Amino acid sequence: MSAITTPMPHDQHPPTLRTAKLWGIAVGIAQAATPLLFWWLNTATVYAIGTAVIAAIYIGFAVADGRPKVIAVESGVAMGFVILAAVAVTGTPWLLVAALAGHGLKDLWQHHTHFVSTTRWWPPFCMTVDFVVAAIIVIEIAAGLQFR
Repeated sequence: MSAITTPMPHDQHPPTLRTAKLWGIAVGIAQAATPLLFWWLNTATVYAIGTAVIAAIYIGFAVADGRPKVIAVESGVAMGFVILAAVAVTGTPWLLVAALAGHGLKDLWQHHTHFVSTTRWWPPFCMTVDFVVAAIIVIEIAAGLQFR
């Protein structure tokens, strides 16, 4: 049985990629401020948790896609980012920058290959979040912020 698609009315348009990126900037700025919400934790820990959560979202998309290969690849990639984030808790904050920038590049790849189905707007959104947070962390490192 195949799904029948109906065209959207002219007054309703799906979110554009530009809109996804603009929301990515807003969410990235908000995410970069999360250490302020969890003041009792060190900054590296808060950013590492955020990075792990971002990576884990793709496991949900992979499960929704349903293909075993996609689930395996996305789970492995997510685990790599979780390990990198965990090492960054006690290591250099540059590992957080590497994890977020690396995840942003993974999002860019995902956007171009559509490896996981039904994620048309998500990769540009998430890539923007990743790059914004990574850039803010670079600024924080340059400003001498203590991550521990």
